[in-house]
Amino acid sequence: MNDPTAPSRTVPRSVPDTLPDDLPDRADVVVVGAGLMGAATAWQLAARGVDAVVVEQDEPASVHGSSHGSARIVRRAYAQDDYVALTGDAFELWSELERQSGRALVRLTGGIDHGPARDPAGIRQALDRAGLATELLVAAAAEERWPGMRFAGPVLYQAQAGTVDAEQAVHAYLDVARRAGVRLVTGTEVLGIDPGRADTDDTVVRTSAGDVSCRRVVVAAGAWCADLLGGAVGLPPLRVTEHRVFHFPRLDESLVWPVTIHLDDLDVYHLPGGRDGGLGDARKVAEHVGRPSDARHRDSAVDVAARERIVRYVERWLPGLVPEPFAEATCLYTTTPSEDFVVDRVGGVVVVSACSGHGAKLSPVVGRCAAELATSAAPAYPRFALAAHSASPAATIRVGGEPQGRRTR
Repeated sequence: MNDPTAPSRTVPRSVPDTLPDDLPDRADVVVVGAGLMGAATAWQLAARGVDAVVVEQDEPASVHGSSHGSARIVRRAYAQDDYVALTGDAFELWSELERQSGRALVRLTGGIDHGPARDPAGIRQALDRAGLATELLVAAAAEERWPGMRFAGPVLYQAQAGTVDAEQAVHAYLDVARRAGVRLVTGTEVLGIDPGRADTDDTVVRTSAGDVSCRRVVVAAGAWCADLLGGAVGLPPLRVTEHRVFHFPRLDESLVWPVTIHLDDLDVYHLPGGRDGGLGDARKVAEHVGRPSDARHRDSAVDVAARERIVRYVERWLPGLVPEPFAEATCLYTTTPSEDFVVDRVGGVVVVSACSGHGAKLSPVVGRCAAELATSAAPAYPRFALAAHSASPAATIRVGGEPQGRRTR
């Protein structure tokens, strides 16, 4: 993991070490989707010596999904004890992936939570129970410590936080997995999944390049998950939204700011932009609220209202930035009402879905859970089980109405 004061390294866009593989007729496990969750699952399957193939309709870390770009937040700060524990496992697994892949993925900066609706004191209690050191500062002290930022006190600081390069992480997972024999098939659309009628029957994955029979299929298809599963698995309501992120130049490039989550009248997070932020490591600023969308019919048009809200936010809370974004991008979220993940098994199908805008940091843990479900009779992690979501009889994507109130992130 990188020195917290070091600037983000500029690295070229990664590509797999070898050309994509041909689609086999059979594999023990088929993984649908080569975003963070699918790639992490492939990495964990490879560690177990499983004959696995990853099928991706586009390319790994595609810009059309949820795993592209150079910066996502990693942190320990949650109000829920089980999430705090899982983030500890995730940091250990990130270190292992960095060692195996030879890539620097995680950059530590420290992390801040503030705003009256964020409940810094409640988050601190959970971190205290886990034995993690924290600091709770008044706004004036925080502003003195981090010039160019403004705060709605109290301000919680925790050192074990920073960013992970999502795109590089996808390629790291896949590079290690492929060296161990996992196959990667790209540019191949999964058209449907036919589960066997009994636990001993094969599941058939129908693709644009032919059918693949397997013992288990892991569906880690992000916003496409519900469409692929149809009525085969009863999913909770899934909401797909498209989010805008903006990059703002820094006035003083020598300053190191922590990654920050601020929940007040707006729900905003900001972090170093990494490669996407250019040579000046511009600040990535975005809302956790997006517009209803559809994986197959995205509206990638400029959202003038969202840009204006974020510019006003920067003017008020981040005077250390130039209040004019020089770049913007979009990303899809798939969210359950509770904002917990879905990682569970139904017959021969393992569902990995709805990582709800806070899944990147936990992708190595989610991949481990999915691999265990695909290769054993292990039960689902309780919080991520379908039963915990009071699953509906059929998969549904809701594309209207206001965002659900957040309960997890």
